[in-house]
Amino acid sequence: MTLTGTPSTGTEGWETFRRRVDDVVGHHPVVVDNRYTRWFATGEASREDVRHLTVQFSVFSHLFVEAQLRKVINAPDLASYRAGKEILMNELGVPFRAPSGAKEAGGDADLVSTEGSVEGARFRFPAAHFEWLLRFGEPLGLEFGDLGKRRQATNATSFFCDELLRIYGSDDPSIAAGASYAVEHWAAAGFWKELIAGLRIFSERECPDLPLSFWTWHDRVEDQHAAHTADELAEAFAQPGFDQRRFLAGAGEMLDGVKAFWDGLEQDRLARQAGPAERGALR
Repeated sequence: MTLTGTPSTGTEGWETFRRRVDDVVGHHPVVVDNRYTRWFATGEASREDVRHLTVQFSVFSHLFVEAQLRKVINAPDLASYRAGKEILMNELGVPFRAPSGAKEAGGDADLVSTEGSVEGARFRFPAAHFEWLLRFGEPLGLEFGDLGKRRQATNATSFFCDELLRIYGSDDPSIAAGASYAVEHWAAAGFWKELIAGLRIFSERECPDLPLSFWTWHDRVEDQHAAHTADELAEAFAQPGFDQRRFLAGAGEMLDGVKAFWDGLEQDRLARQAGPAERGALR
């Protein structure tokens, strides 16, 4: 699927469009068959495996801020602009204020709310998602300079981050909406739970002081988002000038980028397990 030369209009009705979205997004290989996270959930990951996952995920997580800023800049309307800023500011350290008006917590991901708004909330350095990852990396011997920099990315991770900028941050509203929907659907499909399962086994086996709150907080958030993806799809479909085919192209290409990231981690871990001759064949 390619964005180049995609027709500017789509004429299918809602039910036909919804089925096409399910074909493109719901049945994408990275959603239904993520080999790396399925393996990781078994708890077989070594310390080297966990360190490598942490470094590559930290690069994606940190550079996602760049893509989210571009999404905000290219927002087609005020509502989208504000919704994008909610995510951006939360990433950077402004916790959500729970709708109940409960007292604000500090920067610990185990304590901060997973719902509400950043409106009126207070910025805290430790509440930045990247700082949660820094605290996760400490027991693994990873320091600030070891995480979150583009120079630390593998080719697969760099490709994924570039695709986020290009597609998720696109100035074409239909393409960006497709990418956003695809990212939300992927994030809610269970990969967080598979990573958490493997990390808990690893922690019990050899790293008991490993804080998992970065991973568990995001899993709780995505459980909530999963209930809203159908509504978000209907809202996108109803927008004036919405282009079904460009939406589907954005969604498909974004998930191809996500798959490249996880396939890269899978190839890396197989290469670590292989002997020298096999390692050469894998490359």
